[in-house]
Amino acid sequence: MKKLSMDELGRKSVEEFKKAEKNRVIVVLDNIRSMHNTGSVFRTADAFLIEAICLCGYTPQPPHRDIQKTALGATETVDWLYYPHTRVAIEELKERDYKIYAVEQADNSISLEKFDWNPSDKIAIIMGNEVEGVDAELLSLCDGCIEIPQLGMKHSLNISVAAGIVLWKICEVGFKDKE
Repeated sequence: MKKLSMDELGRKSVEEFKKAEKNRVIVVLDNIRSMHNTGSVFRTADAFLIEAICLCGYTPQPPHRDIQKTALGATETVDWLYYPHTRVAIEELKERDYKIYAVEQADNSISLEKFDWNPSDKIAIIMGNEVEGVDAELLSLCDGCIEIPQLGMKHSLNISVAAGIVLWKICEVGFKDKE
């Protein structure tokens, strides 16, 4: 076994990324405090060819060196929009026929391993604040909640970890199609 070089990995250029067919997924960040978490979600969105990110409320916006530390250039590839209020982002996405799912522990949530979607559908995933989670008032606007099963004492994950897990599961269908 040998580690692949950067040339062997076949990375897309910014231009190739912009032209590539994206997964029909938008990530909505609801009042994220940390620039590092924001940058990490950009990097994950790039890895999975996510359509865009909605930065809402006081979620930090590029350009900023602390976002760039973890994004490593993904702010140049992944499209993003800013909304002062998450509710407005959700309403606009609904008007554009997106199904909205909060990543939250809630009654009647769908356990991630049971979440099933058709990749031709458009979905938006809301990731909530590091302390408060997704604002409770927004849950009534959602088509459902996705919950990541957890077995230990702590029943929460850092938003950057949760985003990686959820986006992998959602985009897994596309990886299987490429085999």
